[in-house]
Amino acid sequence: MRYKAEIHVTLKRTVNDPQGLAIRGGLHSLGYEGVEAVRAGKYIEVWLEAESAEEAERLADEMSDRLLANPVIEDYEVVVGEAPSVTS
Repeated sequence: MRYKAEIHVTLKRTVNDPQGLAIRGGLHSLGYEGVEAVRAGKYIEVWLEAESAEEAERLADEMSDRLLANPVIEDYEVVVGEAPSVTS
């Protein structure tokens, strides 16, 4: 079956986030003074073939640990769902 893994990568709470601070500063300068904090991250989509959703999630988790995220400073969340077939 074909699956789509959505992977959200964010810095761990204990890691300084200069990009988030810059975004917060920009929002404040635009008048959004109520914004208290911003944490920036990345969103990755991976389409893959696997025998089950559990296997697709295991593979996406493994990919995240090995390449897509830096487990020392980043956390990640994997959400897997069936992906529609591509037809031309």
